[in-house]
Amino acid sequence: MEPSHSLFSRIRLATPADVPRIYKLLHQQAVFSHLTYDFSATESSLSATLFKYAPFTSVTIFLLEVSPNPLTPSDRVIHLEHPLTDPERETFISDKVNDVTVVGFVSFFPNYSSFLAKHGFCIEDLFVRECYRRKGFGRMLLSAVAKQAVKMGYGKVEWAVIDWNDNAIKFYEEMGAQVVDHKWRLWWLSSAALEKLGE
Repeated sequence: MEPSHSLFSRIRLATPADVPRIYKLLHQQAVFSHLTYDFSATESSLSATLFKYAPFTSVTIFLLEVSPNPLTPSDRVIHLEHPLTDPERETFISDKVNDVTVVGFVSFFPNYSSFLAKHGFCIEDLFVRECYRRKGFGRMLLSAVAKQAVKMGYGKVEWAVIDWNDNAIKFYEEMGAQVVDHKWRLWWLSSAALEKLGE
């Protein structure tokens, strides 16, 4: 059967005007990851920290948007056999005039590999809203970061994944990513422990 429904998609840099939608995406990600106890971001704190520096020199966010109408000549067209129902569409509309809805995002920042003697990107978040999953949007977001890394001559893109998220692990393996947990363990300092060591 030929697909009878289409969505036009694009990826763009987030702007300060997107903070309310970014906040909601982050909260949904915290719920999905069972990490709401760690979630303390607010719209105000995001506004104060996300857009202080030029894109790709600090934390950067790509938003993935869709519309039933063409947006730009470079839109990617997603063909669906059935119409997609988005129960939160009104919450995530970013452009009412053109009927544009945010469906996911990826946040990332530059790092450096001394072994490669090259910069790279570390992905902090990659999230697609539930009703848009398994339609290629996650791959589009990951590919956008990879494309930017290649464009800048960077050596790698890296990220962490929760060990129970089998769908994400399978997805990353299909993208050609390799697990390195047999060599490294992720550590961090935060909250009271960070403040104590920093005294």
